[in-house]
Amino acid sequence: MMCGAPSAAQPATAETQNIADQVRSQLEEKENKKFPVFEAVSFRSQVVAGTNYFIKVHVGDEEFVHLRVFQSLPHENKPLTLSNYQTNKAKHDELSYF
Repeated sequence: MMCGAPSAAQPATAETQNIADQVRSQLEEKENKKFPVFEAVSFRSQVVAGTNYFIKVHVGDEEFVHLRVFQSLPHENKPLTLSNYQTNKAKHDELSYF
């Protein structure tokens, strides 16, 4: 993958689920609600000065959210950050860069 160029969408992995789980509480706090389901479905990644992960997450019923999570470079030793998110997404909505 070229630095700065986002990857193609691909099915979520165990690592993707772990990343989503680590920012779940940040999203629930921002949205002031608890999600009954939090299942990563697909993701894209973008190498910058760290890595941006764009993750589509199923949060119950027919509802999905899109997350942008930033992972800093390993030597910085910083926690994952929920950089941005979009709610009210559907299963068929394409995972975009935001």
